[in-house]
Amino acid sequence: MKRNRCSTPYAASLLLVALLAGCSKKEEPAATPAPNPVQAATPAVQPAAAVQKPLSSAAGRGASTLDFRRRTDPFKPYAPAVAAPPAGAGAPQARVRSTEDLLPIQTFEVGKFKVAGIIAGLTENRALLIDPAGKGYVVQQGMLIGNNDGRITRITASSVEVVENFREDTGRIRKRKIVLTLAKKR
Repeated sequence: MKRNRCSTPYAASLLLVALLAGCSKKEEPAATPAPNPVQAATPAVQPAAAVQKPLSSAAGRGASTLDFRRRTDPFKPYAPAVAAPPAGAGAPQARVRSTEDLLPIQTFEVGKFKVAGIIAGLTENRALLIDPAGKGYVVQQGMLIGNNDGRITRITASSVEVVENFREDTGRIRKRKIVLTLAKKR
């Protein structure tokens, strides 16, 4: 029993020494080859090196023929970067919409609305639209609808026309016309 107690610290210290010896930070420098003496006395005739033919025709091509100037950048964010206006500028600033200012009818995409009914009036028509959540809205011409600032341009006896202004990836402002039709009776 006494022998076991003495051999355990010795074994641990030997193991520690072996580990530390293998982890030394000193590196031995590699042996540098001796410089070859220059032979300038007699030039020897060297045989011409054999040139291997290229294995593929792709290696023979020069510069790339692809043109990426007209392609869109896949890493460019869709949301435009908003530059901070200079301090003290008296110019009017564009109004930034926040979710607190939006009506519930302006939080859904226009294509998700369903036309439940159209009311033909003497002066103007009105329509009953149902949003995806099931809530109904009575709308008229000129009202804002949808999350892309769509405006109702026309209400006919069978449809509601909405025009959305949106900015493309290239920065151009485009108009999109969406027609919501009244469901046919069964």
